[in-house]
Amino acid sequence: MDSASGAGASPPDPLGVLVVPTNSTTRETIPGPSSPPPPAAAASQPSRYESQKRRDWNTFLQYLKSHKPPLTLARCSGAHVLEFLKYLDQFGKTKVHVNGCPFFGNPNPPGPCACPLKQAWGSLDALIGRLRAAFEENGGRPESNPFAARAVRIYLREVRESQAKARGIPYKKKKRKRPAGVTVAVAKVTVGNVSVAAGSDQVGSSGGSSKMINNNSVADDHDNAGAGVIL
Repeated sequence: MDSASGAGASPPDPLGVLVVPTNSTTRETIPGPSSPPPPAAAASQPSRYESQKRRDWNTFLQYLKSHKPPLTLARCSGAHVLEFLKYLDQFGKTKVHVNGCPFFGNPNPPGPCACPLKQAWGSLDALIGRLRAAFEENGGRPESNPFAARAVRIYLREVRESQAKARGIPYKKKKRKRPAGVTVAVAKVTVGNVSVAAGSDQVGSSGGSSKMINNNSVADDHDNAGAGVIL
């Protein structure tokens, strides 16, 4: 049997490559569905942050159109942003206990209650950050950005504090990490008859060129002052 008689029954390629028989002795291969996309197509796909920012921006624009009376972006102010944030509370999933609730301030309530569900402070804070960036990316001026209004910042701070009390979960601000190359020495080193605090760039009147040791390397004290111990 020649090769042309069984051309229509070629088995599937396990590597996801579709083999198309031709009349010639060579075979042409076409990438199958499971093959990775070209590098250019992968690079053009927006990130998760950019996709979420675009969805948030479209949601806000739709809110302005549905507003009574309808609003334009040029007339939008910080007060309208606050209305939008309060409007989103009806879609929230975070239980926020009221003052009269027996579970007020309890981070692990033993049972259900009738307190409302609201948007968590962290979600609102991240949302405002994305909308603030989207406003300027769509031609808005930074000085007239309604998402950066003082009233919006105050509202977010009040939501954070009230939810922390109601849920019994205190807000902890993340501490900034120091760079890995920066160290602080607390010991004192005696040079001759002079006691010098570690990290200082002066050795008194004993004279000589002071050296500094940091991570087993020696350098002039003028280069990395305060990074190690003065000898």
